[in-house]
Amino acid sequence: MKKLASSIILLCVVLLSTACATQRPEREKSNRPNILFIAVDDLRPELNFYGASHIKSPNLDQLAAQSLVFNRAYCNVPVCGASRASLLTGARPTRHRFVDAQTSKDHDYPEAVSLPMLLKQNGYTTISNGKIYHHQYDDSLAWDENWKADRKYGYALAESREVRKNTYRGLPFESADVHDSVYSDGKLALKVIKDLRKLKNSNKPFFLTMGVAKPHLPFCAPKKYWDLYSRDDITLPENYIQPESTPSQAFHNYGELRNYENIPKKGHLSQDLSKELIHGYYACVSYIDAQIGLVLDELVNLGLDENTIVVLWGDHGWNLGDHMLWCKHCTFETALRTPLILKVPGKTNGEKTNAITEYIDVYPTLCELAGLDIPTYVEGRSIVPILNGGSSDKDWAVSKFKDAVTLIKGDLFYTEWTDGAGVAYARMLFDHSTDPMELDNLAEKKEYEEIVGQLSAELREKWGKNFLK
Repeated sequence: MKKLASSIILLCVVLLSTACATQRPEREKSNRPNILFIAVDDLRPELNFYGASHIKSPNLDQLAAQSLVFNRAYCNVPVCGASRASLLTGARPTRHRFVDAQTSKDHDYPEAVSLPMLLKQNGYTTISNGKIYHHQYDDSLAWDENWKADRKYGYALAESREVRKNTYRGLPFESADVHDSVYSDGKLALKVIKDLRKLKNSNKPFFLTMGVAKPHLPFCAPKKYWDLYSRDDITLPENYIQPESTPSQAFHNYGELRNYENIPKKGHLSQDLSKELIHGYYACVSYIDAQIGLVLDELVNLGLDENTIVVLWGDHGWNLGDHMLWCKHCTFETALRTPLILKVPGKTNGEKTNAITEYIDVYPTLCELAGLDIPTYVEGRSIVPILNGGSSDKDWAVSKFKDAVTLIKGDLFYTEWTDGAGVAYARMLFDHSTDPMELDNLAEKKEYEEIVGQLSAELREKWGKNFLK
């Protein structure tokens, strides 16, 4: 009955919103900018334009040089499905909404008019390519077209496919001497290029997406991208440690990685295996950089770049041995901080901002740039004032994962683990001005008692009015 009720609510919202949208003048629609929306799975901000000179990502570097780069962008929940649903609805996660990887927008928030739905209602052609929502057919009415490559087992080599066929997840990485288009992200680039050519002569603006699968596990990429890096140059992170002062709740067993073959089921990984995984992650970053580059080049070749906003984001951070962790699923900065770059023709030219930005801010920002009214339920705040040369008076963000809720306030990262009534049962506080590696938990030190009290109260003010519902 609950599912039926949700479906009825969704249908009513769609019909009502569509009726309103048809009243907008056609001339107004035709003048709106196109939007190329690039979502990258598990991409952490370990990139050249964020100071990581060892990463080979020339196309992302070039895009950043034409964009506004957000140095302090944070996902609202560090897990795939929930993060995507939150960003695409502009709504915060709560204790019971947008919780895990399997989150569905249609199930968790059916009454919300998503960003692609709003754009579609206002004259945009909307195309979902690759992984945008976690579930391909989530929010299906928002799309004019919905496409995903057939990945089979996600591997190029016959022996790797055989392992995958007979195991739960298969091997954690693969280096194959194959063409880029053998893997799904290569196929994705070709599909998006085909769409650009088709859309060039349309009299409607477009919201064209590119949902890139890598560098998500397994780390499979053509050999030439592995060859860009030397294993001997790869080191473990500086914070490869789990201090006793940090609550045990902050750590996990990285079950996502443990599901792959040849990964030990318990205990920390060996240094050799750790470096091989890091190597594979870097190779995948360079691989997807090349695919994104093909699409951006075609955007220019077709002359569409002059009226196309490009937004690129990673759905959350990722641990590469940071705090002796792998994957996401925690509230350390390495899981919360994300790459976010926004190219707006005529407005951006390689600027960088340290303004704290949350992913729920993306929806209202694109609304304002497209000349659309921002729905009243959207909880994010547009960053267009920053694009226009101004500043932001917002110096905070809130992220959560399961019981852990984090307030990012200036240089302070404050996390509480709370029960169903919102009562804290563990805490951690890091001051990034003195401890960027998050190794010294200040929350239980007497001299920080007053600050902790203030941050605890502010966290509850800012985590959203329906957080506990």
